[in-house]
Amino acid sequence: MPRPVLIFDFDGTVAVGDGPLLAYARAVAVHTASADDFVSAVAAHLAAPTDDVIDGYDAVRRVALEAGVDDDDLASAYALSRTQLGSVDAPVSTARGLADFLADVDAERLLVTNAPATRLDEALAAMGLDGLFDRIVTDASKPAGLETLLDDLDDGICVLAVGDVWRNDLAPAHARGLDTALVGGYADAAAAPTFRADTLDELLPALAAWVDAAHVDVPPAAHLPSHA
Repeated sequence: MPRPVLIFDFDGTVAVGDGPLLAYARAVAVHTASADDFVSAVAAHLAAPTDDVIDGYDAVRRVALEAGVDDDDLASAYALSRTQLGSVDAPVSTARGLADFLADVDAERLLVTNAPATRLDEALAAMGLDGLFDRIVTDASKPAGLETLLDDLDDGICVLAVGDVWRNDLAPAHARGLDTALVGGYADAAAAPTFRADTLDELLPALAAWVDAAHVDVPPAAHLPSHA
C-alpha cells in the first residue's frame, strides 16, 4: 500500500508569527511618507484582520496600496524581507509538537510554498525542522501549482493538504475529494475543510489519526470527527 501524503504550506502554517510580515512591512515602509506610521498601521491590521483579508501578506499589500506603493516596490520589498527570514529581524516559530510529529509519522511529507527558496533552509533549521520533509517545492504558484502537484501523484493515494489559505492551499485538493486541514484565523466563506483549528498544534492529533486510518485502507475522514 502506498504511503499517505501530507502536504504542508509554509508561511502561516508551518512557520508562524508576525516576524516575516513586519520585516516585509518595514521594507515597504521606505516607499511611504511615514515609515513608522505605515508599520503601525500594518501591525494594527495583523492584530485585527478584516474578513476580506486572505492572510497577513495580503494585509500588508492592502495597507501598502492605500499608501500609494506600487507593485514593483511591493515586489522588491517582499524579496528583501525574505533575505531576513528566520533571522532576528524576521523570526519564525512553529507548532511545539511538529518536529516530533514529522519525525515519527509514516507518511510522505511535502512542504509546498509560493515563497522563494531564499533562507528557507535556515528558517527550517531555526525551527528544528531541517531534514524532516521528504520534498520541498518553492515558488509553487498555488493554487494552479498545487493542481499540477496533485496530478503527478499516483491514483488512489490518500492525500491530506494542510494550510492557512483556503483558496491557495486547500481548495484544489478539496475539489478532488481529498482531505484538507485549515489552520489559523483568517476567514473564508468558501472554506469547507475536513479539519479546522486555530493552531497547527491543535490539529496534530487529528493528522496522526488520519495517517493511521490511511494505513488500514479506509477513507480516513470517515472515521474521524470533523473539527470544522
